[in-house]
Order: sequence, then C-alpha cells, then structure tokens
Amino acid sequence: MPVALITGASKGIGAATARLFAQAGFDLLLVARNIEALGALAADLSPLGVRVETAGIDFSAADSIASALAELLDRGLLPSVVINNAGVAATASLAEMPLAQWQWLVQLNLTSVFQVCQAVLPGLRQGSGGLIINVSSHAARQAFPDWGAYCASKAALASFSRCLAQEERSHGIRVSTLTLGAVNSPLWDSETVHSSFDRRAMLSIETAAEALLYLAQQPASQVVEDLTLMPTAGAL
Repeated sequence: MPVALITGASKGIGAATARLFAQAGFDLLLVARNIEALGALAADLSPLGVRVETAGIDFSAADSIASALAELLDRGLLPSVVINNAGVAATASLAEMPLAQWQWLVQLNLTSVFQVCQAVLPGLRQGSGGLIINVSSHAARQAFPDWGAYCASKAALASFSRCLAQEERSHGIRVSTLTLGAVNSPLWDSETVHSSFDRRAMLSIETAAEALLYLAQQPASQVVEDLTLMPTAGAL
C-alpha cells in the first residue's frame, strides 16, 4: 500500500488531502502542530482501513523538527509521496514588518520544507525513489503590496524545488510544485492576515486536494514539474 506524508494536515488543504488520499488507499503520516485535531482526523479515517500515524510538530521551532520527524519515520511506514503543505502568511509592508515576523514566516514557508526534505530523502533513496510535492502560490511569480514576505518565501520555495529536482533525479526522486491561486482556506482567518478578498471566488480546498492526488498518481516514468491552478476570476 502506498504511503503519503502530509504536513499541515490538521485543517484546510492538508486535512482535505488526507481524506482524499485515504479514500485512494494511501496509508498516511500526518504532521501538524495541533495533535488533537490530527487525532480526530485519524479517527475519522480509520473506517477506510488505512493506517494513520500522527505527529504534533511545530515547524516554527527549527531545532526540534529533525528529531520529531525521525521518530515519526521510525514507526515503520516509508513514505513514497511527501507533501509539504504547511505554511503561513502575514500581511505587512516590507518597510514595517518586524524582523521576528519575517523570520517566522520564512522558517515555516521555506526552511521547514528544507528540513522535511532532508529528513525524508534517505528513505526515499533507499526505496528507489518517490515524489516530493511542494505547495506553492502564484505569489511566487507576482508582486502584491503588503505581501512581500509571503511572495519572497514562495518564490524561494519554487527555486528550492527546481534545485532539489536536479539534485535528486539520479536517485529516482521526482519533485513537483503545486502553484495555487487564492484558496478558501483557514489561512485567511489567521491573526496575521488582513485582507478583504471575496472568498467565494477562490478555489476550494477540495480542488487543491484533488490536484495533489493527480500529481501523486503520475507514473514514475514522468513528472509534472509544476501544476498551476487559478480561480476563474484570476488573481484576486
């Protein structure tokens, strides 16, 4: 049975992806800060007959990530698909954003992805390959006032993904980026985000999850390097 590791799995796109992958027959390694929400999700998925392992990891705490992931990966499930979905946003002008908030955002949107990849690469190589999917944003390619830190972090994530793909190709490891326009997710309810977008015009979390499953089900002989999915309304 295939195994998927999903970060940010307690809500939003991550939780919807966990449900869809379980329905498709994947065993799951689910990671998020909220371990109680992960437990509830695992209980909901148990009737589907899949194995679900959870780990409460705070990706803002860089020093604790490697050991927590090692413990999770030691439980006997070797992921063949790794979905780096966890991420945050914060709105502030570049001139006024506090350094601590900048560092927090970059840690969660970029550095933690680097840390997850370092943790899973030995197992993927041992398993003769696999797929890493990094969830990015169209903000990687566009400039939005007060979203500079978020745009920069996602642009760096896109570059990181391309470099990782080049380095790991010889090991049979493929890397895809899912580039999303605005998604009606809990991100917009964050205390650090202040916006007035029409959430009814956004993509649904289920649509994003379906795109992730599509990428995960590509045969090993090919890779969708980047899949861009935008609302019909375009950039909101």
